[in-house]
Amino acid sequence: MLVIGLTGGIATGKSTVSSLLRSHQIPIVDADIIAREVVQPGTPALADIVKVFGPEVLLPDGSLDRKKLGSIIFNDGAKRKKLNGIVHPAVRREMVWQVVRHWIRGERICVLDVPLLIEGGLWKWVGKVVVVYCSADLQLQRLMQRDSSDVEDARSRLDSQLPITEKVAYADQVIDNSGSKQELEEQVEASVKRWVKEAGWAWRLSWLFPPYGLAAAAWSLFWRRMRKSNKKLR
Repeated sequence: MLVIGLTGGIATGKSTVSSLLRSHQIPIVDADIIAREVVQPGTPALADIVKVFGPEVLLPDGSLDRKKLGSIIFNDGAKRKKLNGIVHPAVRREMVWQVVRHWIRGERICVLDVPLLIEGGLWKWVGKVVVVYCSADLQLQRLMQRDSSDVEDARSRLDSQLPITEKVAYADQVIDNSGSKQELEEQVEASVKRWVKEAGWAWRLSWLFPPYGLAAAAWSLFWRRMRKSNKKLR
C-alpha cells in the first residue's frame, strides 16, 4: 500500500485537496479529527490531561474545555510540551491503527492528512510527501479573507508556522493551489492516476504476502532518508 503524507500551510488549500481526494474514494487518515477523538470523555488521554492540568479544563458535560486549556498553555512552553507529550503519542497510535485497517481492507493507497507532517517528523515514515502550495502573498490574502482578519493578525499567524517554502523542500510532489478551483481539481485527478500507477501490482502482493510488504516499506523509508540526506549535503 502506498502511504502518502499530505501537508501544507494555513490557507494553502490542504483541506480542499483532502476533500477532493475523498471524492476519488481515496482513504484519508485525518490527524485533526483523530486529535479531537483521542481526548473524548472516557479516553486515557483525557484522563492524563486532567491529572496534569486539573478538573478545571473540563466542561460540565465532562468533555475537554479547549478554550480553557488553550489559555493555560498559550504562553507556557513547558505546559504546552506536557500537553503534546500526552496527545501526540495517542494521535500517532490511532493513525497507525487506521493505516493498518486500510491495508487489511486491501486498499492500494492511503493518505495521511497531517498539518505538522514536517515539523513532527512524520514525513520520514510515509512513502511520499505531498505539499499543497501557494505563494506567501496569496496565502496571506486568503487567510485574511477566510478569517476576516487584518494584515497584522494574519501575518502573525503565518510567522508562527514553518514557511511553506521550507515545507516544499521536503516534498516529493507539490500541488500548486495558486490558480482556480478547476485547475486544482485537475491536478488532484492527475495525482490520483499517478499514485495508482505507482502502487502498481506490488500493493496486492504486499497484501497477500505481508513479509514482502514490510520489506518493501522498510526499503522505501531507507531510500527516502538517503535521498533527504543527499539533498542536505548539496
